[in-house]
This record gives sequence, C-alpha cells and structure tokens, in this order.
Amino acid sequence: MELDKETIRKLRGLIVFAVIIVIAGINYRRLFSLAGVILHMALPFLLGGAIAFVLNVPMRNIEKLLPIKESSFKRPAALTAAIAAVTAVLLTVMIVVIPQLWKTLYSLRDSVPVFLNGAESWLKKLFSDNPEILAWINTVEIDWQGMMQELIGFLKNGAGSVLSTTFSAAATIASGVTSFGIGLVFAIYILLQKETLAGQAIKIIRAFLPEYWEKRVIQVAALTEKTFSSFLTGQCLEAVILGTMFFVTLLILRLPYALLIGVLIAFTALIPIFGAFIGCGVGVFLMLMVSPVDALIFLAVFFILQQIEGNLIYPHVVGGSVGLPSIWVLVAVTIGGSAMGILGMLIFIPLCSVFYALFRETVYQRLKSKKK
Repeated sequence: MELDKETIRKLRGLIVFAVIIVIAGINYRRLFSLAGVILHMALPFLLGGAIAFVLNVPMRNIEKLLPIKESSFKRPAALTAAIAAVTAVLLTVMIVVIPQLWKTLYSLRDSVPVFLNGAESWLKKLFSDNPEILAWINTVEIDWQGMMQELIGFLKNGAGSVLSTTFSAAATIASGVTSFGIGLVFAIYILLQKETLAGQAIKIIRAFLPEYWEKRVIQVAALTEKTFSSFLTGQCLEAVILGTMFFVTLLILRLPYALLIGVLIAFTALIPIFGAFIGCGVGVFLMLMVSPVDALIFLAVFFILQQIEGNLIYPHVVGGSVGLPSIWVLVAVTIGGSAMGILGMLIFIPLCSVFYALFRETVYQRLKSKKK
C-alpha cells in the first residue's frame, strides 16, 4: 500500500506528538519544577497585567470625560487620575478604619475586664447551681509535668528557628514589594500603549491561525474582557451598597461601631457572597465586648441584610452585569472557592459567564440549523 505525502505528514506528526507525550510523562516532575520556576519569574508581569486590567476600567471612563483633545496628553492624564482615584479610595478606607480601630482597641482595655468579670461571675453561679459539673471537672486528670516538658521542648526547638523565620519573612516581604513595583511599572507601560499591543496581538493571531479560528479567538477575547470589566464594576458597586446598608441600619438601631463595621463589610464584600461574613465576625466580637444584647441584635440584622444582599442585590447587580443567571452565580462562587479559595471566587464568576455565553450561542446555532 503506497502512502501519499499528506498521509505521511500526518503520521509523522502523530509519531512526534506521541514521543512528546511519552517524554513528558516520564519527566513530569522536572516539567512541573520548570513550570514553577517559569511562573515565579513571570509573576511580576502577571501581576502587572492584573493591575493594568483593574486600572483600565476607571481609566477608560475618565478618558472619555476629559476635555483634552491632544491624545498624547489625554492618556497619561487619564492614567494618572485613575491611579489617584484608586489610591484615594484605599487611603480613605485606611483613614476611616485605622482611627476607629485604634479607638475601639483602646476602649476594649476597659470593657474586656468587665466582660471577664461578668463571665467569671456567671461561671461561679453555674458551678454553684450545678455541683455535678464541678465534681466531673475534679475527676479529670491533667499531666501538668508532661505539659511543661512539652512546652519547654517546643520553646527550645522554636527559639533556634526564630532568626531564620525572621529572615525568611523579611525576604518574602522584600520580594513581594519588588514584584509589586515591577508589576506597577509594567502595568503603566501596558496602559499607555494598549492599542499598539492589541494590534500586535491581532497580527500574531492572524499570522498563525486560520481565518475561522482567528475571528473566533478575537471574539472570545473581546467577550472575556467585557465580562471581566463588567464583573469588576458590579462587584465594587455591590460592596458599596452593602456597606451603606449596614452603616445606615446600625445608625438607625443605635448600635455601636456603625462606621467601622460598615466600611469593613464594604471592603470584605469584594469577596463574592461570603466576604461579608468576615466583617460579621469582627462586628460580633466588638459588640460582644460592649453588650451581648447588641451582639445578638447585630447578628440578626446581619443575617437579614445578608439574605437581601445574597438573593436580591448580588445576583441582579453582579449576575446581571456579567449576564449570568442567579443560580449559576452561586454555583460559580462555590466551585471557585473550593478550587482556588478567594481568588477562585473572584475569577470563576466572569469565567463561567464567558462559558455560559459561548455555550448558549452554540446551542442556539445548533437549534437554528436543525429547523432548516
């Protein structure tokens, strides 16, 4: 049987592909190690791309509003204004939270002893009314000598690693600051030349892909950019709405720490659906030191507002902004959180929205072709 050139070319390609797969399977540990090294080297640039994407959302809107006609000045002015706006928001949060937090910690100096004395009185009354509990505690045997030996051993072993741990932490912080600095500079370069970079990317796609896949890749990239931008805008809007709701409600009910809790919940609500529970934990702890009744009232208020936010506000504000139905928003957050933690929650909602839009388009096309 004589094989033509096309068949020989396909067989050669299959053989090369099979050899690559076998070699990769044998050396998968080295490949993973190499991928980790490459990822570590590329981390500042990946961080720069993420910073550029976030800054591009306000910069694009600011650029439309600026009355400057000269393009060479308009883009740098819009970028500077966007960086200033994001920095101002972060500084505002710090200015609001840090003094309130310091004031709260200072007030806890007086409230914590009162709380501990109240807890001690309650325990004494509990033991006096229920002597069987005290009798059971007396039957529990504790090896104090063994516990002291374990504590001394832990301190001896831990003291030797304190210095190395300190140096390691300092090196990690320095590396993080350096990566952020490089990423910020890289992000500025991307935003100042984003049209040029986009044009170069399109030329590369056209050079290496067939016409159908060229159009498809560009279409998916545009849909992804639009979806992620809409998600970022919707997530920030939802956080502001939720924080304002808590602030106003706590003020109306005359509960303490209204401003601090409102800002904390708004900031932590940037984590989809579950982020506000962090602010809830802080609020319950602070109010518990003042009045257990206030803590219970705040807990009830939190669950009521959380139900309103989770069932009405979030699916419509964020889910509507990315074109994803409410039930799939919850599914995306759950799967993303299980797979990648907080980062997965942030990424999976717009990512699932892109897949949902593409799958819906495919379904409609297939249904339309069947009707013909």
